[in-house]
Amino acid sequence: MIRHTVNLTEWEDIGEPRQGSPLYGTMLADNPEARRFARELTEKECVEILELASGLEFRTSSFVGRFALGDLLVTIRPKISGLRLMNLLRYAYRLRHLHLFAEVGYATSSASFEDLLIHQLAAETSELIARGLHRDYLRTDSMLTSPRGRINFCDCVQGVSRADVALPCTHHPRSEDNKINQALHGGLELAAGMKLDRELGGRVRRLAKSIVAGITPRKLDAAAFEEAWQSLDRRTGTYLPALTLIKMLLNTHGAALTENAPNIAAAGFLFDMNRFFQALLSRFLGENLDGYEVEDEKILRSVFSYDPANNPRHCSHPKLRPDFMVMRKGKIVAVLDAKYRDLWERNLPREMLYQLALYAMGHPCSPPRGLRQPAATPAAKGRHQSAIKTYI
Repeated sequence: MIRHTVNLTEWEDIGEPRQGSPLYGTMLADNPEARRFARELTEKECVEILELASGLEFRTSSFVGRFALGDLLVTIRPKISGLRLMNLLRYAYRLRHLHLFAEVGYATSSASFEDLLIHQLAAETSELIARGLHRDYLRTDSMLTSPRGRINFCDCVQGVSRADVALPCTHHPRSEDNKINQALHGGLELAAGMKLDRELGGRVRRLAKSIVAGITPRKLDAAAFEEAWQSLDRRTGTYLPALTLIKMLLNTHGAALTENAPNIAAAGFLFDMNRFFQALLSRFLGENLDGYEVEDEKILRSVFSYDPANNPRHCSHPKLRPDFMVMRKGKIVAVLDAKYRDLWERNLPREMLYQLALYAMGHPCSPPRGLRQPAATPAAKGRHQSAIKTYI
């Protein structure tokens, strides 16, 4: 049961709780599940939760959303909020501008991140319903009094022996009961199950009920969504914004926090703003670097390798996957990496500096920035020696 609410922003530190704060005197000792969840959030560097003698201390990072921790409901809001954030989300994920705030009269300044996503999903679904849901031709075998399609003459003998007035036919009626509409319905049910205000929750449930009559409800999971995502084509391109929003909700519901981290089962929603910032930069670079191609998260092989004579565990060679590769005529021009971090609150850690320094040293500019290799002297040439000097 939720008894207290805690409102935070990203990159915020709440020190030792004082008397009067909802965190004062709050302990997780009596709730092993909440303590386990707090420990996993801290280990995954999503939210640092410290249990002190006087209560709980929170240090947020780039993750925003809402989750339950014992009898606490913790809400982490992005520093960019409301309509400005929604416009950036639309641009980054190629969502349509459907004037959702004017339609529902929702207070944009108080909307949490997941509320913005669900509002947009409701608007996208309303637009799809108004245009008409996609229908596919589905193979159906049935007994028809008015034959259509192909008559199955092999089965007619049994019908004649029973003096049936219908004939066995194989036909292909158009139906809304397909994978993409099932995923849309599952996404609406997922959104309706989140902790929402009454008005938004009721709207999403009404939309889910309006399309359930023509489809077979199916529980939405990663496998079912992947089938629907792979079925997108030119006929179903209008579903892309809605499925993109459902993908964001599905990946973050229950705190499936990062791509490389195992899921953490919890009642809540957490979204990494790093992913949003990367998507935003990806579209901006792709639209503004004329004459260049931008590839997202392309795997770089053979950058590092183990010495075969000193690899007793037979480890595979490490692979790099930078955020952006800027290409021109098939040649790498620059390797870029997106870092979403509030430098007013947190300095760059050394692992980020090492990563950025490596990308800068590999930049093929002339003269190189961040790297200078002096010409070898005649004495050094014979010994194959060279000197490298780096600048910050």
